[in-house]
Amino acid sequence: MNKKTKELTRRQDLANLGGGQDRIDQQHAKGKLTARERIRLLFDDHSFEEIGMMVVHRTTEFGMDQQQFYGDGVVTGYGTIDGRLVYAYAQDFTVFGGALSETHAEKICKIMDLAVENGVPLIGLNDSGGARIQEGVRSLGGYADIFYRNVRASGVIPQISAIMGPCAGGAVYSPAMTDFTIMVEGSSYMFVTGPNVVKTVTNEEVTSEELGGAMTHATKSGVTHLTAANDVDCIRQIRRLLSYMPQNSQSKAVNIDFKPQEESRPALATMMPESVATPYEMRDVIEQLVDADTFMEIHEHFAQNMLVGFGRMGGRSIGIVANQPKHLAGVLDTDASRKAARFVRFCDCFNIPLLVLVDVPGFLPGTDQEWHGIIQHGAKLLYAFSEATVPRITLITRKAYGGAYDVMNSKHIGADMNFAWPTAEIAVMGAKGASEIIFKKEIQSSKDPHATLLEKEKEYAELFATPYQAAERGFIDEVILPEDSRRKIIKAFAVLANKKKATPQRKHGNIPL
Repeated sequence: MNKKTKELTRRQDLANLGGGQDRIDQQHAKGKLTARERIRLLFDDHSFEEIGMMVVHRTTEFGMDQQQFYGDGVVTGYGTIDGRLVYAYAQDFTVFGGALSETHAEKICKIMDLAVENGVPLIGLNDSGGARIQEGVRSLGGYADIFYRNVRASGVIPQISAIMGPCAGGAVYSPAMTDFTIMVEGSSYMFVTGPNVVKTVTNEEVTSEELGGAMTHATKSGVTHLTAANDVDCIRQIRRLLSYMPQNSQSKAVNIDFKPQEESRPALATMMPESVATPYEMRDVIEQLVDADTFMEIHEHFAQNMLVGFGRMGGRSIGIVANQPKHLAGVLDTDASRKAARFVRFCDCFNIPLLVLVDVPGFLPGTDQEWHGIIQHGAKLLYAFSEATVPRITLITRKAYGGAYDVMNSKHIGADMNFAWPTAEIAVMGAKGASEIIFKKEIQSSKDPHATLLEKEKEYAELFATPYQAAERGFIDEVILPEDSRRKIIKAFAVLANKKKATPQRKHGNIPL
């Protein structure tokens, strides 16, 4: 080995050490992997190619010229995941606590540009103390450069963010603008202002975990879509999530080889309770419809009256949106509406067909919902479905009442195929409420108002609380037996595989944000 080769090896070894063995040991003591260990887990074996390994910062103030580390706190590059090209960056907490500098940001921006130019997904592994204070506005400018590229890449390539340590202040806005965010439980947090500032300004006592931990954002804010038990689980989920997505907006997700078999699902025939007031588990319906073990739920702990997630049907990647009768009877509220709207728009961006399962009694009433903007949030979901041009199939299992019937991917807002089970009830409202309004005078003047109400309720239900009036008008394409649902939907998606729909020329729509 000659002198020049030895020098290259020496510098590469320094870069691979990051902030040094002591800091690596500290990272491990916290139950966290280093940036390079995460990268090795994320990519296929020996496929990762690093860009910018020898980059160092340019700051000389505050003695920073005496503290330089190759890579400047972020590992950037490209490789393959299950054979697919992907760009990624991983912030290195062992170097200045992963703090973002001007050159650190430049490295991230470089691979973001390459990812967009080459039409390749981008994954960010975030573990940073925030802006590098010694650099002042140069660091802030670096964040803005990244934010701008997140927006430019939105809807062009899939962007996935993993929060694997601290992510505070301005740093939170890049993950928030990506498509999916995963947080590691117990070791990651996100907030705009930390507990100390909160204490000073509002006098609230709160821990980092309570303020912005993984489960806080998974249950309360909806900022994170998935949570992971540890770094290894986080990487596993990223790889699985990516498998449902195409490379970019001009391509489609890869179909898995699928051999048609007997697709009848007799279990679906017995899932619906006899009473319309009795809840059931919509996840059980989903599991019967999709290919075995392919359902990956998104936002599981947030707005639990709505289910969203990915699955496969006949080997084809699909997005699933479903009301959940086990939680708030599957009603639409502010959180459920925006949760579903965001998911629908992602699927439409990346050519992922949508299956919508409907059992919805309407919108949640009350001052809390009205004052928190149920009108606007409900309109987001309506807008998202109406705007979507991907293949869209709806299956109404039970209730589809009022405006919620319209919003949940009805034929009227562009759904391609609309199915209903015989148990479906498509009406302005439930039989009891409708009867109390329509037959009010007759009930009040009756000798036995209760008996009359029950009689009228039955009369209304037989006439309107069925799928047949909607089917007669073509709003429902077919009323099907539950056990035939999987076979029918697989065929429908196959027929719609090459769907093309022209849209009016415009700069962009004005979604009710």
